[in-house]
Amino acid sequence: MDNIKEALHYLVGLGEDMSATEVLDICGHTYANKSLKRYDEIPKASAIKAATLTAMVDYIAYKAIEFPSDMILYVESPTEVTLMSGLDTERRREYLFTCDANVSEFRFDSWYDQERFVIELQANFQSNSDLQAILQVAGNVEAKTTANYGDDGISQKTTIKTGIAALEDVIVPNPCILIPYRTFQEVGQPASKFVFRIKDGGRPEFKLIEAENKLWRNEAIANIKGYFYTALSVMDKEIAEKITVIG
Repeated sequence: MDNIKEALHYLVGLGEDMSATEVLDICGHTYANKSLKRYDEIPKASAIKAATLTAMVDYIAYKAIEFPSDMILYVESPTEVTLMSGLDTERRREYLFTCDANVSEFRFDSWYDQERFVIELQANFQSNSDLQAILQVAGNVEAKTTANYGDDGISQKTTIKTGIAALEDVIVPNPCILIPYRTFQEVGQPASKFVFRIKDGGRPEFKLIEAENKLWRNEAIANIKGYFYTALSVMDKEIAEKITVIG
């Protein structure tokens, strides 16, 4: 009996599929009683993906013939840039090229042990005087010697090794100005303020906390836009005039 019911349901379904599509007008909107697939739609290209701004500049310079219309170069964030077309006749855009930067993987506001912290600082930050001061403290701090300094909850003092046996109290720099790798390598890396903290729970641990509410992002986006303005300025005028840079 169950097999008969299933067969009948199948036959009914076939009949419904073969029935004519019904188009309805409800409250000024047009509906169809079936899901329809459009066959005359012109396919869009898949975007080329790269990790450098140089790759996008090369594409614009040598493959502008592929542009379907005037183009928009959209700096979406310090790590993402998209080259897209203007609106077509159906008010849709085509995405031709995207760049996603390879940036620092340093975990801000997370504790690191002494060895890992020193390695991460050297791998993920540009060198400056504050970085060198923090490296000196972090690389030479003695366990069980971190102490609060003052009552503001920001500054700290600790004891570091200054020779084979000598010890010296130093003030931990706060806030410190550091330059992490946070955007594309072709542009300047924005510097910003960080709070440097030390925790002594048997062995010293360290962390950096962002202190400027991500204001560096605006500077990074401006740097990327400047990079493209400069690149476009030396290209053929007919290419440069097709590109609008926004961000």
